[in-house]
Amino acid sequence: MHVLTRILATAALAALASGCASTASSPPETTYDGLVRDHSAKNAEVYRKPGASLAEYQEYGLAPCQVAFKKNWMRDQNRDRVDLTSRVTQKDVDRIKDTLSAECDKYFRAALEEPPAYKLVDEFMDGEKVLIIQPAIINLDVAAPDTMSAGMSRTYTTSAGEMTMFLQLVDATTHEVLVRAVDRRRGMDTGRLSWTNSVTNKADADRALKFWAGKLRGALDAAHEGS
Repeated sequence: MHVLTRILATAALAALASGCASTASSPPETTYDGLVRDHSAKNAEVYRKPGASLAEYQEYGLAPCQVAFKKNWMRDQNRDRVDLTSRVTQKDVDRIKDTLSAECDKYFRAALEEPPAYKLVDEFMDGEKVLIIQPAIINLDVAAPDTMSAGMSRTYTTSAGEMTMFLQLVDATTHEVLVRAVDRRRGMDTGRLSWTNSVTNKADADRALKFWAGKLRGALDAAHEGS
């Protein structure tokens, strides 16, 4: 199964199990795959494997960040675009995904390499104690994407949109998920219409990515400090 397909399938199951559905009143204490909710986590849904310790790991593998748009995002974007030259194309979708994936990798790598740096490995053999960090951005909703059209047009919105970080920490040998975190972030909502473009979209995305990368670094530091 393709990596993104596997992550999205897991994300869908996690959403159901964690009570993201509107019919659920609150997240359950245990996920479908045996992870237990961590009530110390703030502003995110975090689940851990009982008895697992992140402090055991001295080497880390950072998987490429997978990106998936909100369902029917391109169709919804093009519904009210009368000018055919301004329509969002698959090329635009791929460009945004590639750019966001690269930015995600940059921020997570930078957070892990801050002094004292964690050891990142690109390749590893079965049996080595490596913790794989699998970030994925799901339900990406860019409110006003810049297209490659030649026309001069501006789009005004109250927010750049939203995206959800779906992060898993996986043992490289057993492939068991030790930690799963899901956190939804919206762009800055000014409450009034403002011009939204690639610059403002990137600023909102970078703000969220820096926040998530910092949270991961803090969690690893806390694990190694025994807290």
